[in-house]
Amino acid sequence: MYFTQARTAIVKACTFLDEKSGVCRTLSKQLLRSGTAIGANVRVAQSAQSDKDFLSKLEIALKEERETEYWLEILIESELVDKSKFESLLQETREIGKILVSSTRKVKEKINKLN
Repeated sequence: MYFTQARTAIVKACTFLDEKSGVCRTLSKQLLRSGTAIGANVRVAQSAQSDKDFLSKLEIALKEERETEYWLEILIESELVDKSKFESLLQETREIGKILVSSTRKVKEKINKLN
Protein backbone atom coordinates (compact mmCIF):
# COMPACT_ATOMS: atom_id res chain seq x y z
CA MET A 1 0.00 0.00 0.00
CA TYR A 2 2.75 2.42 0.99
CA PHE A 3 4.65 1.90 -2.27
CA THR A 4 1.44 2.38 -4.28
CA GLN A 5 0.80 5.79 -2.72
CA ALA A 6 4.42 6.80 -3.28
CA ARG A 7 4.44 5.88 -6.96
CA THR A 8 1.17 7.75 -7.50
CA ALA A 9 2.65 10.81 -5.80
CA ILE A 10 5.78 10.58 -7.98
CA VAL A 11 3.71 10.36 -11.17
CA LYS A 12 1.58 13.34 -10.13
CA ALA A 13 4.66 15.38 -9.20
CA CYS A 14 6.27 14.58 -12.56
CA THR A 15 3.09 15.48 -14.42
CA PHE A 16 3.16 18.85 -12.67
CA LEU A 17 6.87 19.35 -13.46
CA ASP A 18 6.46 18.25 -17.06
CA GLU A 19 4.00 21.11 -17.64
CA LYS A 20 6.82 23.55 -16.92
CA SER A 21 9.67 24.22 -19.30
CA GLY A 22 13.42 23.80 -19.23
CA VAL A 23 15.09 22.37 -16.17
CA CYS A 24 11.85 21.29 -14.49
CA ARG A 25 10.91 19.16 -17.47
CA THR A 26 14.38 17.58 -17.57
CA LEU A 27 14.39 16.84 -13.85
CA SER A 28 10.87 15.46 -14.18
CA LYS A 29 12.14 12.70 -16.44
CA GLN A 30 14.95 11.79 -14.02
CA LEU A 31 12.57 11.78 -11.07
CA LEU A 32 9.99 9.68 -12.91
CA ARG A 33 12.57 7.09 -13.91
CA SER A 34 14.14 6.66 -10.47
CA GLY A 35 10.92 7.14 -8.51
CA THR A 36 9.02 4.45 -10.36
CA ALA A 37 12.02 2.10 -10.44
CA ILE A 38 11.83 1.73 -6.67
CA GLY A 39 8.49 -0.05 -6.76
CA ALA A 40 9.35 -1.93 -9.94
CA ASN A 41 12.40 -3.49 -8.30
CA VAL A 42 10.46 -4.32 -5.14
CA ARG A 43 7.83 -6.01 -7.31
CA VAL A 44 10.48 -8.00 -9.20
CA ALA A 45 12.06 -9.00 -5.87
CA GLN A 46 8.83 -10.74 -4.94
CA SER A 47 9.56 -13.25 -7.69
CA ALA A 48 13.21 -13.73 -6.77
CA GLN A 49 14.74 -17.13 -7.37
CA SER A 50 16.80 -17.08 -4.19
CA ASP A 51 17.51 -15.00 -1.10
CA LYS A 52 20.56 -13.54 -2.84
CA ASP A 53 18.46 -12.58 -5.86
CA PHE A 54 15.86 -11.04 -3.54
CA LEU A 55 18.58 -9.06 -1.76
CA SER A 56 20.03 -7.86 -5.05
CA LYS A 57 16.67 -6.49 -6.22
CA LEU A 58 16.04 -4.76 -2.88
CA GLU A 59 19.48 -3.18 -3.03
CA ILE A 60 18.74 -1.85 -6.51
CA ALA A 61 15.45 -0.43 -5.19
CA LEU A 62 17.41 1.25 -2.38
CA LYS A 63 19.80 2.82 -4.90
CA GLU A 64 16.83 4.14 -6.86
CA GLU A 65 15.32 5.53 -3.66
CA ARG A 66 18.55 7.41 -2.93
CA GLU A 67 18.57 8.80 -6.46
CA THR A 68 14.95 9.90 -6.09
CA GLU A 69 15.86 11.69 -2.87
CA TYR A 70 18.64 13.46 -4.75
CA TRP A 71 16.34 14.77 -7.50
CA LEU A 72 13.74 15.91 -4.97
CA GLU A 73 16.40 17.72 -2.95
CA ILE A 74 17.63 19.52 -6.08
CA LEU A 75 14.10 20.63 -6.93
CA ILE A 76 13.48 21.91 -3.40
CA GLU A 77 16.89 23.51 -2.79
CA SER A 78 16.92 25.31 -6.13
CA GLU A 79 13.42 26.63 -5.38
CA LEU A 80 12.03 25.27 -8.63
CA VAL A 81 9.03 23.90 -6.72
CA ASP A 82 6.95 24.87 -3.71
CA LYS A 83 8.88 23.41 -0.78
CA SER A 84 5.75 22.62 1.22
CA LYS A 85 4.32 20.48 -1.59
CA PHE A 86 7.49 18.53 -2.33
CA GLU A 87 8.83 18.20 1.22
CA SER A 88 6.17 15.60 2.06
CA LEU A 89 7.13 13.57 -1.02
CA LEU A 90 10.78 13.75 0.05
CA GLN A 91 9.84 12.53 3.55
CA GLU A 92 7.79 9.70 2.10
CA THR A 93 10.72 8.71 -0.11
CA ARG A 94 13.03 8.69 2.91
CA GLU A 95 10.58 6.47 4.81
CA ILE A 96 10.67 4.00 1.94
CA GLY A 97 14.46 4.12 2.15
CA LYS A 98 14.29 3.19 5.84
CA ILE A 99 12.01 0.27 5.04
CA LEU A 100 14.40 -0.93 2.34
CA VAL A 101 17.45 -0.59 4.61
CA SER A 102 15.70 -2.60 7.30
CA SER A 103 14.59 -5.24 4.80
CA THR A 104 18.03 -5.63 3.27
CA ARG A 105 19.61 -6.00 6.72
CA LYS A 106 17.17 -8.77 7.63
CA VAL A 107 17.80 -10.62 4.38
CA LYS A 108 21.58 -10.29 4.85
CA GLU A 109 21.25 -11.73 8.37
CA LYS A 110 19.22 -14.63 7.00
CA ILE A 111 21.78 -15.32 4.28
CA ASN A 112 24.65 -15.18 6.80
CA LYS A 113 22.88 -17.63 9.12
CA LEU A 114 22.49 -20.10 6.28
CA ASN A 115 26.19 -19.95 5.40
